[in-house]
Amino acid sequence: MRTLLTLLFITFLCTCGRAQNELLQSGPMLGYCEQMEVMIWAQTKVPALVKVEYTNDAGVTKTTNEVETKRATAHTAKLIADQVQPGEHYTYRLFINGKAVMLNYPTEFTAQKIWHWRGDPPTFRVALGSCNYINEPAYDRPGDGYGSEYEIFTSINEKNPDLMIHLGDNMYLREPDWSTKTGYHHRYTHTRSLPEMQPLLARTHNYATWDDHDYGPNNSDRTWGQKELAKETFDAFWGNLTSGLPASKAESGSAGITSTFRYSDTDFFLLDNRSFRTPNGQEREDNKTILGKAQLEWLIESLVFSDSPWKMVCIGGQVLNTAKIGETYVNLVPKEQEYLLRRITEENISGVVFLTGDRHHTELSERKLENGKMIYDITISSLTAGTGTERSEKNDYRVAGTLAVEHNFGVLTFSGSLKLRELKIEVFDTEGKEIWTRKLEK
Repeated sequence: MRTLLTLLFITFLCTCGRAQNELLQSGPMLGYCEQMEVMIWAQTKVPALVKVEYTNDAGVTKTTNEVETKRATAHTAKLIADQVQPGEHYTYRLFINGKAVMLNYPTEFTAQKIWHWRGDPPTFRVALGSCNYINEPAYDRPGDGYGSEYEIFTSINEKNPDLMIHLGDNMYLREPDWSTKTGYHHRYTHTRSLPEMQPLLARTHNYATWDDHDYGPNNSDRTWGQKELAKETFDAFWGNLTSGLPASKAESGSAGITSTFRYSDTDFFLLDNRSFRTPNGQEREDNKTILGKAQLEWLIESLVFSDSPWKMVCIGGQVLNTAKIGETYVNLVPKEQEYLLRRITEENISGVVFLTGDRHHTELSERKLENGKMIYDITISSLTAGTGTERSEKNDYRVAGTLAVEHNFGVLTFSGSLKLRELKIEVFDTEGKEIWTRKLEK
C-alpha cells in the first residue's frame, strides 16, 4: 500500500509539473548579475503568478518577489533575487501559480565575487553574437527560410560562458510586426521561444543592445514612429541593469536603451545606434549623427572615468571598417567617427574595444591611434540569419585571417592579474569548432 501511495504521489507531482510547463512560453532567462542581486526573466502563455526559489550550496532557500504576468507586457516577468551573497552559487526553480516548473536542463547562477582589495579579478568568459533570424513561413518572404542552424545555441551553451551579449538584430521584425504592439510582442515571443535557446538562457546572464531589425524596419532611425513601442518591448524582453540615458542627457524626449554594467574588473557600454540617429540619406552634414550628441558625450565621459583595463563598447554597426558600404560608421557619418576616435586619443584612453554586429560576417579590425595606443573592433555575425559566400570589400584595418562568413559566435576570455589583464577572442562555427583565435594587446 505504501509503495502504491508513493507511486501515486510521484505521478501527481509529475502531472502538476507538466501542467505548469504548459503555461511556460519561454525562459527562465538570467538577466543582469551583481554581487547582491540577480534578475531572472520568464514569460507565460496566459496571465499567471510567477516567482523563483533559489538555493545556495549550503541548502538555504530564498524566494524572489512574485509577479502577475499580464497581456499588456506580453506575459513577461522580471523576478529579483535580492538575497544573494557575493560569490555564492545557487540553483533555482521557477514556479507558476504556486507549482514548480520541471525542466530537463540546469538552472543555476553564481553572484559576482568580491575581489577588489582581496586579490586579482576572477577569470570570466563572455559569448558574443548578432543577427538571429528564426523562420516563420506565414510571415517570411517567399522562398527558402532566411534563418538556419539553430543548433548554434547548443554550441554556445556547451562553451559555458558566464555572460552573453546580444549585439543587435537579436530578432527580425517582419512587415506585419512593424506598426503595432501585437506585432512586436509576437515577433519577440516567437524568437525567444526557440527550443534550442532555452538551456543557454537558463544558466548564462544575458545582456543586449539592438540594431535596426529589432527596432523597426531596415535602416530605421530617430524618425521611426514606433520608437517608444520598440523601447517598451525591448525593455520587457531583456534584463539589462539599466535602460536609457540619464534624464539630464536624454534627447528629444527619448532616453533610448543605452546602458552600462561592470562585470569583475571590466566595464561594458551598451549603445543605442537607432533612437538618436539621423536618416542615412540626409544630405546636410552639420548635424548628421549615429549616436546623437548627448549619448556620444556620455560615452566619452564614461570612458574617461572608467578604470577598467579593457573598455568594451557594444554597438550594432561597425566602427573601424574602412569600407564605405552598408551602415559602416565611415560610410554614414565619417565626421562623427573621426570625432569619437580623436577624443579617445586626446583623453589618452586605453583598452577600448568595440563589439559590433550587423554585417553578416565576422572580422577583427585593429588600428593604432596617433598616441600609439591600439583600438579594436570585433565584429561577430551572424548567428542564424543568412550569410554570404564571400566578402570582397576592402577593410584596411582587418586582421589577416579573421574574416568568417559562415554562421558563428565569439567568446571573450578575460584573465590574468589586475595589472596585466589579458583578453583573448575565439570565434567558433555552428558546431563549436574553432575558426580563429587572437590575443589583443594595448
